[in-house]
Amino acid sequence: MTATHARPRAGASARAGFVRGVVALVLMPLPLVVAALPAAFAGGGTRRWFGGRGDSRRAEAQAAKDAAAAAFYELDTAQRDLRISIETITAVDGSPGARRAVEEFTALGHRIDEVSHAYITAVDTHDLDRDDLDPSVAVRARTELTGAKDELVRVRGELERFAQGLGPLLEKAETQLARLAPSVERARQALLTASNALDDVRASGMRADDLAAGLAALAPELTRLNEGAGRHGVPETLQRADRVVREAEAIRAEAGRLPERAAEIDKRLVSLRTRAQALTTRTEGVEPVLSELRRRFAVACWQDLQPVPAQAGEDVRRAEEKLKEATKARDEQRWPDATALLTTVRALLNSVDEAVSAAGDRLRRLDAVAKDPEQEIQRTRFAIRDAQRLAMAGRNTPDPRHARPLDDCVARLDRAVAGLEGRHPDYWHFLTELEAVRQTVARVVGLIRSERGPAA
Repeated sequence: MTATHARPRAGASARAGFVRGVVALVLMPLPLVVAALPAAFAGGGTRRWFGGRGDSRRAEAQAAKDAAAAAFYELDTAQRDLRISIETITAVDGSPGARRAVEEFTALGHRIDEVSHAYITAVDTHDLDRDDLDPSVAVRARTELTGAKDELVRVRGELERFAQGLGPLLEKAETQLARLAPSVERARQALLTASNALDDVRASGMRADDLAAGLAALAPELTRLNEGAGRHGVPETLQRADRVVREAEAIRAEAGRLPERAAEIDKRLVSLRTRAQALTTRTEGVEPVLSELRRRFAVACWQDLQPVPAQAGEDVRRAEEKLKEATKARDEQRWPDATALLTTVRALLNSVDEAVSAAGDRLRRLDAVAKDPEQEIQRTRFAIRDAQRLAMAGRNTPDPRHARPLDDCVARLDRAVAGLEGRHPDYWHFLTELEAVRQTVARVVGLIRSERGPAA
C-alpha cells in the first residue's frame, strides 16, 4: 500500500497540486503498489435478507465493514499524497534531515502494511453475504472489522502528524521545483539570444571565432538540461541553468560590443600612430637642448640626461613595430592581442614623452634658478618657518620629534645656499635639495596635525 500526506494547511493545497504536476513532469515517479482487493471496497452484493435478530447482526457487521473500507481508502490516499511529498523532497534535498524523513516514512510504511494486512484478513475471513450467516459470526466480524478500522485510523493519525513535520523541508523543495522550469527556459532563451547575436555580428563581416567556440562549449550543457532533473538532479540542474544563463549572456554582450570594440581599436591605432610621429620629431629636438645644458651648466646638471636621445629613439622604434603587430592583429580580428599590443605602444610612447619633456623642463628650471635663486630659497624658508610656528603653538618648548627634523631642514637649506657660491654652481643639486627639504617639512606638519586633531 502506498501513502500520502494529509494537507495540514489550506494554503498548501494549491501549491501541493502544482508540485505534484511538476514532479510528474521532471521526476520518474516510483510505482505505487496497491493491494488488489476485489472485495475490500464492496458494499455487499445481492443477498437475501431475513428479518429478526440475525439481520440486525448482519447489518452491524456490514456497517463495520463499510467503515473499515472507508478508513482503508483514506489511509491509502494519505499515503499516496505523502509519497509524492517525500519524492519531492528527496529529488531536491540530500541533507541529513531529508534522509531522516525518508527513513521515518519507510518505517510508517511498514506499520501501514501491518494494519492493512489485518484489515484485508478480516474482510477475507468473513463472508457477510452468506444466506446462512450465523449471528455469532456476524458479531465476531463486526468486532474484528471495527478493530481493523480503529488501527487504520490510528496509523493515519501518525501519518498526518509526520506530514505536518515535513513542512519546512517540503516548502524548500517546492520552492526549488517552482524555479526549475523557468530556470531551464531562461537558459534556453539565453543560448538562443547569444546565437542570434553571434549570427548578426558575423553577418557584418566579423568572425568572432572565440565567441563561437564559447557558444559551442555550452551545447553539452543544453543537452543535459534537456535530459531533465530526473536524470541529473534538481539542484544540479538549477546550478547548470544559472551557469548557462551567465555564460550565454556574457557571449551575447561581447558580440554586441564587437563593432564598438573594433571601432575603438581603429581609433587608437590612428591616434598612437600620429603620436609616435610627433614624438619622433620631438626626440630630434632633445640634442640641441642637451648642447645648451652642456654649454651653460655644470656636468652634474645634465649628465643623467645624456642617454635620453638614444633611448627615446629606441622606444619610438619599438612602438612603431608594436603598432604594426597591432594592425595585423586587428586585421585578423584577434581583439585581445590587438588591445594588449596597443597598451604596450602607449606605455612606450609615455616613456618617450616623459624623457623628452624632462630635458626641456630641466633647461627651463635651471635657467630660472640661475637668474634668481632667491625665489626658491624664500619659498623653502617660508615652509620651514610656518612648520616651526605650528610646532610651537600652545607649547613653551617644541616636541623633539618635530624640532629635530625642522632644525635639520634649516641646516640643509643653508648648505644648499652656500653651494651656489663658486664659478660653476650645481644648480640642479640646489633645486633637488630644496625640494627634498620641503617634502620633509610637509611630513612634519602632517605628523603634528594628525596628533593634535582637526584644530591644528
